[in-house]
Amino acid sequence: MKPTITAFKASPDQGQGLARDMRVRWALEEAGQAYDVRLVTFAEMKEPAHLVLHPFGQIPTYEEGDLTLFESGAIILHIAETRDGLLPAEPNARARAIMWMFAAVNTVEPPIVEYEQAQFTDQGKPWAAERRASLVPPIRKRLGELSRRLGDADWIDGDFSAGDIMLVMVLRRLDGDNLVEEFPNLAAYVARAEARPAYRRAFAAQYAVFEAAQAEA
Repeated sequence: MKPTITAFKASPDQGQGLARDMRVRWALEEAGQAYDVRLVTFAEMKEPAHLVLHPFGQIPTYEEGDLTLFESGAIILHIAETRDGLLPAEPNARARAIMWMFAAVNTVEPPIVEYEQAQFTDQGKPWAAERRASLVPPIRKRLGELSRRLGDADWIDGDFSAGDIMLVMVLRRLDGDNLVEEFPNLAAYVARAEARPAYRRAFAAQYAVFEAAQAEA
């Protein structure tokens, strides 16, 4: 059965491929799984029909038969566990790939999201620039640790996996801030991932939604 995911009808990321349905699209494309997309507005996300799928009124959601999931990490883990190509077969390698999925969202992403959101939540405050600058060192620390672990490998732990999807999508949240570029091996890691055909297909699909929204505006 073809799954259905939800995505923003008009994404606030302005076509940059940062909305979290991009992670799910990429995983589905890597797995060779066709899928449908139901676009929702911000108002629709807070209505009962959507809250049944996602109690916090966000995207993405994932529906397949009688299964409904929310949270991009949980969705990708399900895709990876039920399709070939996103998790290693060897048990220990499989466990490590899943570990990196958790590390991406629980260890690497939080300081990045705080930094990202500060430009909006602190806008116009006299201390905004100082506070945002104070959020950079924790990010550099995490990036340095990740850079050392990656070394000269192509992927974070052996072959490409769902762990790389999550890590790359987290690192992409820093596009335009030149922080990832301070670590050449991380910049090359992101570039390798973005060159994957499945990534390009997922990005094109999400960008097409942005273009359609712009045309309607």
